[in-house]
Amino acid sequence: MRTKSNICIFASSCNYLDEIYYKEASKTGTLLGENGFNMVYGGSKLGLMWACAGALKEAGGKLYGVMPEKLNDFGVSANICDEFYLTPGMRERKAKMDELSDGVIALPGGFGTLEEVCEIIVQKQLGYNNKPIIFLNTNGFYDKLFAFFEEILYQKFANKKAKDLYYLASTPEDALEYLLNYDITSRQFSKEELYTR
Repeated sequence: MRTKSNICIFASSCNYLDEIYYKEASKTGTLLGENGFNMVYGGSKLGLMWACAGALKEAGGKLYGVMPEKLNDFGVSANICDEFYLTPGMRERKAKMDELSDGVIALPGGFGTLEEVCEIIVQKQLGYNNKPIIFLNTNGFYDKLFAFFEEILYQKFANKKAKDLYYLASTPEDALEYLLNYDITSRQFSKEELYTR
């Protein structure tokens, strides 16, 4: 994958997690910035998204923040973004983040993170994008989710090739290597495969 790409980071906005999560989020931001990547994210100065954003900015990357007006009214927006976009709501926010980004990394997060990254997976499955989609499995956070993904495939609720739509990275270095070696031209599903199991 080319450098100077914009990577969308989905992540928790919580400030009360175990320290390991902030440490790995910060390392992710540093590695992305040092390797020529920019970051698209929710525009907040909270949680893992802020840890990642601040580190990326210090490493020379650009920040693109996208925040719905309601959250901006809470006073949680970051003031270090190179570009900052306000949207009417959450759906418009996701659309703008998708428009600005060339790839996705889901750091540990809650329901919002899960909803955001799963939408990108479905878009990729249907051929609307071919972005690299990475889950960063800090502290084994995504182990149970990926066990559930396996159950979805085992019971044929999704094509077995759906495994190729996303990647589970064990470390920030692993995530970076996947990004750098990702072939953006590869197609995941043919029309025939989409509806077979």
